[in-house]
Amino acid sequence: MSSQLITPEWVKDAVFYQIFPDRFAQSRRVEKPANLEPWDSPPTVYGYKGGDLLGVVERLDYLQELGITAIYFNPILQSAANHRYHTHDYYRVDPILGGDGALRELLDAAHARGIRIVIDGVFNHASRGFYPFNHALENGAASPYLDWFYFDQERLRAGRPLNAYPRNARERRDLGYKAWWNLPALPKLNTDTPAVRRFIFDVARYWIEFGVDGWRLDVPQEIDDDEFWREFRRVVKGANADAYIVGEIWFPAQRWLQGDQFDAVMNYIFTRACLGFFGGEKLDTSMRPGGFRLKPLDAVQFARQIDSLLGLYDWEITLAQLNLLDSHDMARFLTLVGGDRERLKLAVLFMMTCPGAPCVYYGDEIGMEGGEDPDCRRSFPWDESRWDHDLLAFFRRAIALRHAHPALRRGRYLRLHADAARGVYAFARQAAEETLVVVLNNGAAPYALDVPVRRLLPNGASLGDLWGEETARVARGRISGLTLPPRAAAILSPAP
Repeated sequence: MSSQLITPEWVKDAVFYQIFPDRFAQSRRVEKPANLEPWDSPPTVYGYKGGDLLGVVERLDYLQELGITAIYFNPILQSAANHRYHTHDYYRVDPILGGDGALRELLDAAHARGIRIVIDGVFNHASRGFYPFNHALENGAASPYLDWFYFDQERLRAGRPLNAYPRNARERRDLGYKAWWNLPALPKLNTDTPAVRRFIFDVARYWIEFGVDGWRLDVPQEIDDDEFWREFRRVVKGANADAYIVGEIWFPAQRWLQGDQFDAVMNYIFTRACLGFFGGEKLDTSMRPGGFRLKPLDAVQFARQIDSLLGLYDWEITLAQLNLLDSHDMARFLTLVGGDRERLKLAVLFMMTCPGAPCVYYGDEIGMEGGEDPDCRRSFPWDESRWDHDLLAFFRRAIALRHAHPALRRGRYLRLHADAARGVYAFARQAAEETLVVVLNNGAAPYALDVPVRRLLPNGASLGDLWGEETARVARGRISGLTLPPRAAAILSPAP
């Protein structure tokens, strides 16, 4: 392993929870503006529910009982959007979330429990309310901030104003500046300008020194400059060598994962593979998360995709990948698989036994559903009568299993068996002191175990099922003696 290929040790043992701040929890200690949507009403594009960071502080017991050891927050800095990807002030936590003081309290309370905090960094674009852009909007060609963005300077010198608030599609084609996806609210920053680079690097350092444990980077491929990200890494790691840097990349990301830029990416390749296999014939293929087409996979196709995925990066990087089943940018997993909780359960168990840090999107553990944005960003229902308690217990148990077994977090991964006809996939995780065999029956019929184990386990070995109460045995290099019901799993460990 290259000396550069070092990722934070804590991430390899972490279980993440993703929180969309406006929708998770409210605290009465945070004063709210008057015009909020009712908490339980359907989410809208522009409306606010009024979630805040002190609400999260008050729910840390819940997260700790779930087994969460790290939280990834969607943007928390001041913004005029409920998702806060339109940053107004990079040095201020949004007042609706409770401001800087709420973040300070959250960090102190979370760290006291051993929970890390990673926040979203939006550095490709800013907002119309960001001071340098607003300055140019007001002053045109006379503004000293023209090189902070990609303005049509000839237009400004001719005295024509920017068209930052277009009234129709025709006007939107003539903004007078470059915007992300041509969205007028998201002017693209010119990161070739030294002052912009210094600004972003200072922001990156500031919040790490404030106490956050890492950055999730929004659309980092849009800043097409490897040296920018190398310097970003040097600044962040200089402030805290243990800080986690994870990029939002929806496709193979070898370019950014050579040890000199990011530690990991959001593992959407993993997401699509899980949707394909565990969703199967129930998968809704009409939706395209991130623009990618979904398709059902049989066990052999799934095994090939997982093999390919695990071969993309150095093992040190693979162990730090942020594995997820869904997020704020796509329909929820449960909705995409037709509300079938047994399919979700198998996918969760696979995520908890797979290399990389699992990440639970808020509310998945109690059965929250939701279609594409904004429906995937519903408010968390704190009325427990609305929870799926069986599903919640499953999540807790699966997370506890991962915490209890180092092999599931750091052990090598070995594909053992894939049966397309029966919908069965089996693999092993092996560390110095333990070998675990995971068998997933995603089929509609019971499966009598017949899994080759090569030389991993000796003939005659008796195996206990950590997930059930049955036992199995090894004979002639194969595991047998146990029948799995449909949509069920076994996690087998040699009996002492």
